[in-house]
Amino acid sequence: MDQSIQQQWPLLLDSMREAARDIFQRVQSGRQLSERKSDGSLLTATDIALQESISKILSSHFPDIPVLGEEMTEDEQAAILATGCCWLLDPLDGTSNFSHGIPVYSVSLALMQQGEVVAGMVYDPNRDECFHALKGQGAYLNQQPLCRRDDKPCELRHAMSIIDTKRLPTDLAIAIATENPYHSQRSFGSVALDWCWLAAGRIQTYLHGRQKLWDFAAGALVAQEAGCLTVTMQDAHILSSPLTLTARSAVGACPSLATIWPEWIRKHN
Repeated sequence: MDQSIQQQWPLLLDSMREAARDIFQRVQSGRQLSERKSDGSLLTATDIALQESISKILSSHFPDIPVLGEEMTEDEQAAILATGCCWLLDPLDGTSNFSHGIPVYSVSLALMQQGEVVAGMVYDPNRDECFHALKGQGAYLNQQPLCRRDDKPCELRHAMSIIDTKRLPTDLAIAIATENPYHSQRSFGSVALDWCWLAAGRIQTYLHGRQKLWDFAAGALVAQEAGCLTVTMQDAHILSSPLTLTARSAVGACPSLATIWPEWIRKHN
């Protein structure tokens, strides 16, 4: 990783957090005017304001690293991704929640260098929680290290899960609905926070059928650095190269369930 990234990372975290706080304090979530993008997802003025503000911050700190934002065209995204070094920005992960006044959304930012995700941060403005990680240096919540999950055993039948059934294969979705093996499940609507809550031990298993690069890059790095399983339903590491614009499935688990949870998914998929 570039030494300048490590040196400026704390300052960048503070700048990002302040910019996001300022914008969220100036707007009111809930029934904000929105439009639908070509993929059917919502876009609000806050998405655009956050992307513009954060892009300016990144350009001031790192003028030579382009920003790949969710709100760009696919051609623009592909051109930036092809450079192998860029910021991956989802300015408002959970726009539908935000536009309906549901307080579960986040700002997600990751850095890709030489085709590898090496840094990530996810900011939850409603709880003032900033999850962040540098590859190989552990995961943090605000300034406190997130304890690795290796020494916290859990049985699958006691697990709290986040499951997004909307995008799962039919057979697997039916199995989840009729013979789920865990204690209880939730679905909150912010992929970046899903991964971070796995890292923090708030859930023990995770399953999602389709995530874009800017959805999972930062949060999955945080979860990985906290010792959690972070793979696809095809058993490839979700952050493995080549990173593309094609959506990936996502399977996550605390270490004690890192074998049994993927096995259950394979059996029922």
